[in-house]
Order: sequence, then C-alpha cells, then structure tokens
Amino acid sequence: MSTTETLKFECETGNYHTFCPISCVAWLYQKISDSFFLVIGTKTCGYFLQNALGVMIFAEPRYAMAELEEGDISAQLHDFDELKRLCFQIHQDRNPSVIVWIGTCTTEIIKMDLEGMAPKIEQMIGCPIIVARANGLDYAFTQGEDTVLAAMAHRCPEYQAPGLPEGSTPIPMGGPGRIGPKRAGEQRENHPNLVLFGSLPNTVAEQLTRELASQGIHVSGWLPESRYEELPQLGPGVFVCGVNPFLSRTATTLMRRRKCQLIGAPFPIGPDGTRAWIEKICQVFNIQPHFENLDQREKSIWESLEPYISLIKGRSVFFMGDNLLEISLARFLVRCGMIVYEIGIPYMDKRFQASELSLLEKTCKQMNVSMPLIVEKPDNYNQVQRIRALQPDLVITGLAHSNPLEARGITTKWSVEFTFAQIHGFTNARDILELVTRPLRRNNHLKDLGWSELVSQTK
Repeated sequence: MSTTETLKFECETGNYHTFCPISCVAWLYQKISDSFFLVIGTKTCGYFLQNALGVMIFAEPRYAMAELEEGDISAQLHDFDELKRLCFQIHQDRNPSVIVWIGTCTTEIIKMDLEGMAPKIEQMIGCPIIVARANGLDYAFTQGEDTVLAAMAHRCPEYQAPGLPEGSTPIPMGGPGRIGPKRAGEQRENHPNLVLFGSLPNTVAEQLTRELASQGIHVSGWLPESRYEELPQLGPGVFVCGVNPFLSRTATTLMRRRKCQLIGAPFPIGPDGTRAWIEKICQVFNIQPHFENLDQREKSIWESLEPYISLIKGRSVFFMGDNLLEISLARFLVRCGMIVYEIGIPYMDKRFQASELSLLEKTCKQMNVSMPLIVEKPDNYNQVQRIRALQPDLVITGLAHSNPLEARGITTKWSVEFTFAQIHGFTNARDILELVTRPLRRNNHLKDLGWSELVSQTK
C-alpha cells in the first residue's frame, strides 16, 4: 500500500434507512433518573415506541405519548390546554425534576409552537420543560440524543471561575502565569473544568472518569448527569469533550451558545481510541501522561482480545451505515486486523470527527491496509451491488436490510446493537468483538454440524 494514500470520500443521494430519532427516549429516560419524556406525535409514533422499547404499560415507565388526533392536526382543538393538562397530571403523579417534550415529524408539519407553549406551562406547574425536536427529519436515529443534549445544555448553570468577580473573563489555558507541562497526578492550581458530554451507562461513565483521574485530570461533570438537578456548570473557561461521534449539534451549542472550549479528540471506543482520547485531553491540559501505565493498560487489553482477533484477522467487513458510529468501529476493526471495504454513514460532520478520521487514516497505514471508501448518504441499491461484487465476510447493517442480505447468503450484524451495548473505554472493547464475531462463530458452528451445506442447497 502506498504511504501517500489518503481516505476517499463520496456522497450519494440514497434514502436514510434508519430508526426514528424519537427512539433516543429508550436510553435517555433510563439515564436521567428524575426525568419524564413526553413524546408529542401520532399513533404511529406510539406504536413505534411500544415496539422498540418493549416496555409494558403496567410497568409505568417514565415516558408517555401525547397523541395527536384529527382535531389537533386540523387546528379544531386547542393543543395548549391539552398539553397543560398532561403536564399537570405528570407533575402530580410522578413529580419529575424535568419534563422533556420530544417533537415529532407531525409537530413540524403542522407548525406546533412547542417553544412558545413550554415556558408558559413551565411557569404554571413549577417544573422545567425542555423542548427537543428529535424527529424523523434527522439523518440517523442517534441524533435524537444529540438534539436533547443540545437543548439541555441551555439549562446548565453558568460557570463562575473561582476567585473571579462576576462577569469577568478567566485567563485562557497557556496564558500568563502558566508554568511548563505538569506530570500526571501532580497537584495543579487553577485546574480548568472539564465536562464530558454523551449519554453512557453510569458504570461506563465512572470507568472513563477513573481513567482520566489516574492521569491527574478531574472530570467536573457529565452532560447528561444521572439526575437533572446535578447538571454541570458551563461557560467561558470550561473545556468540553464528547464521547460519541453523533453529538455534533451538542458540540456546536456548547461552543457557540455556552462559550465552552471543545477538545477535538478521537472517541473512546476500543483500546486504541480510548488511549488517543486520554492523550488528547492530557495534551490540551498541558499534562504529561503516564505513558508506562497507558502502555501496560492497552497491552493487557489487546492480549485479552486475542481469542477474538484470531477469528477476524484478515476477514473483510462492509458498513452500510446506520448509527454514525461507523468511523470509530471501522478504525477499531482495522486495528484488529480486519479489512474494511466501505464505510457507509448517513451523515458526516468532518469537523467534529476530524481527529477520528485522522486516527483511522493513521491506523490503516500502521496496519498496511488499503484506505476504506467512506460514502455519505449511501444509496442502498448501489451498496447491494457493491456487496455482491466484493463478497465481504461480514456486513454491518440496519434492521431493514439484515434479513434480505442473509437470505442471499451474506453474513450480517445489526448495527443497532452497537448503540445499546457498552462499547466505550478499555474494558468494554471485548463487548464490541463479542458482537462482531457472533455471526462468524455461528457460521463456524453450523459448518461443524453440516448445516451450511443444507442451507446452500435450499437457496
């Protein structure tokens, strides 16, 4: 492979075959334990949530549907009165710290003034109401979380630098009075606040917090926290860093609206990505990391992954595009020895994913493999033709295409599983490879049982 080869980008005009972004309610209502999510949409939205979330009504989950009917859509009914009644009922029955209104496609089409109604009802019931238009007009279903966190960022308390009078501007990093690089773990003065954004299970968030603490970096808070009342302080002088590649809208809000400083780092997915993420934060904070500890930590993880790597080394994979995690997952799989033919992605923010793209290119050169083709907004018909020509060992795809591809003898893996699995940090890299290798191991077992010949004869 030529060392001068670079990543190749294409853009098609295919349909966005992904879940609806209102599915973000599935993990956000569990993450923010004192919240209540009210989805404002039609019966179709309700059916989707009921099937996607799989929670029975009698379980009393902390989300509900405000169902729009013909009278609402034709403006014969007063939506303000109905939403006010529902919010009063939610506040009385559940007493949440925050109510999140999730706008759907229908609220966009009929131009419901959710942002205008929310402050009035909020004042009446005495409970914060956040409006997030996480509708199907987005590119990928994971952008629903992006919309909610961007709206929630406006509600975070204002950061006031210690020792500075109100309204004054703190001295930026590297400004006057800064003395050389510091060793990891060294006691530091004027430690800049660091807020990490992205919804992760509490155990995973704690793991990443501890990884940074071992390098002498204190995490001031997360967006979101497990409780709405514990949202972190934001403002000038606060550094923010994302943990998921689909949070570009949140990053923009934090920089432009809250005047925070964004740390552009690869995402902590896989041992290589987690290490690069830690090193980038250390670099921005002018801290010399404990390379010996990082080397030992990463080496032990790679050794524990060896049984999985032996199954996929030299195998090929094709990403059809579904959840915007494709670049990070492809980079990790290249590092594991796989050949990535194509990375389909519904939407690419090259500024927010610049560090991840750079690490992908570096990893391909390091592993001496060809650069994958990155296709934004892929046309699925064209993708199927390319899959037939390339014959990859595994296709990571959305639910819509998995069964049709399997019927044609192509091994697939549901991309949505990576969204709900714990894949961040050093210790969770095993879960990624467990998902990737499962269909390959299944094929091996069927082969041993003689089922693969029988299946091929019936096609």
